[in-house]
Amino acid sequence: MSKIAYILKMYPRFSETFIVNEILELERRGVHVRIYSVRKPDDGRFHASLARVKARVVYVPRYPAMEREQVLAAHRELKLAHPQRYRSLHEQVEVLGTPEAIKRFLQAGVIANHLLHNPVDAMHAHFASSGARVAHWASLLTGVPYSFTAHAKDIYHQEVNPDSLRDKITDARFVVTVSDFNQQYLRSLMGDESSDIRRLYNGIDLTRFRPDPSVAREQKLILAVGRLVEKKGFDNLIQACALLADRGLGFRCEIIGKGPLKQALSDHITKLGVGEFVKLIGARPQDQVLQAYKRATIFALPCIVGSDGNRDGLPTVLLEAMATGLPPVSTDLTGIPEIIDHNVNGLVVPPGDVAALANGLARLLHNPALRKRLGTAARRKVEREFDVRQNVAQLQRWLAEPTPPAPAEYVSLSPEAEPITVMSMPPVPDIEEVFQSL
Repeated sequence: MSKIAYILKMYPRFSETFIVNEILELERRGVHVRIYSVRKPDDGRFHASLARVKARVVYVPRYPAMEREQVLAAHRELKLAHPQRYRSLHEQVEVLGTPEAIKRFLQAGVIANHLLHNPVDAMHAHFASSGARVAHWASLLTGVPYSFTAHAKDIYHQEVNPDSLRDKITDARFVVTVSDFNQQYLRSLMGDESSDIRRLYNGIDLTRFRPDPSVAREQKLILAVGRLVEKKGFDNLIQACALLADRGLGFRCEIIGKGPLKQALSDHITKLGVGEFVKLIGARPQDQVLQAYKRATIFALPCIVGSDGNRDGLPTVLLEAMATGLPPVSTDLTGIPEIIDHNVNGLVVPPGDVAALANGLARLLHNPALRKRLGTAARRKVEREFDVRQNVAQLQRWLAEPTPPAPAEYVSLSPEAEPITVMSMPPVPDIEEVFQSL
């Protein structure tokens, strides 16, 4: 496997460090990666590790109707190269008839045409949402096999269409998901339908995330890291901290992250009168997060199932914290019990149980020997199961598995072409008009 195209909804994305880790390791192993991003980044913040990614990034038109001539030219050329494949997918999209389906078809066609000029051996997407749909249809248009990694929101959120998800899984060469819990869920979703769903844990760079004896841990510092969204359970953490304060325990809690619940969480801190103990310190680049792991005493991630069904699959921040020897307290939700063995390398409490969360935190605050034992075992667990080098090596082996040759229609037209550009403008023209002009 020498060339692979990554199809992503947005690249880079501040919170998706696991994708960057994966790409960096594939490149270290000699794989040529090209990234197709359906949207330009809008986070405004980037981790330093991005500078080490060599992959070329191709930005696909987010609003195809605003780049009409470029999109039409790509589709016309694609129709000549793959007339039967093009006609078949065109008819499927016509049956669907929704603006969303038309938009993804147009984007898939642009990528597929770009692949005519810049062949790859396979495509891989992350998240079973728009990136996987575009990769799926680009595969149908070209015959290049595709796979994708399913995570959490993309399979559990209440807005996920089970029929659409099954369709993506059925046509994929294989599907990766990040926990045994997810694998069982997806297999039950597929029932008797044919599918190849494989479990592969996210990995982290253990040479970077490791204990550092030169950094002194601040006594009784509770650290939490994550987006300020419902599924992280940070409101429960704040309530637990209020209980700890009522017991007269001296401690501090820092929550690193940004998100839509920032104001609500800030108001919660004020209402409970724990502003002296709990601080929302905003988003931080990965280097600063790493330093926070090294100086903290306890890591807390009290995940819950959100009201919209959203939940964490396999939290990367939990792996990073444990890799630095930081003992964690989290909840027995989705893939988290596959990371934490209760009382062996961390503590696990029921999701939403504020009293149990407070008791777990208090137990670690009171017991330095327990913290040391759990933190040491946490590092060993990550070394065994979540080493990015081992896990990406497995993904590379899967991607290198033999596949049937592409149909005779598939044509490579020319060497590496110029990147596709994007105009970030609102979709004012009717996208249906662009589709009909084909």
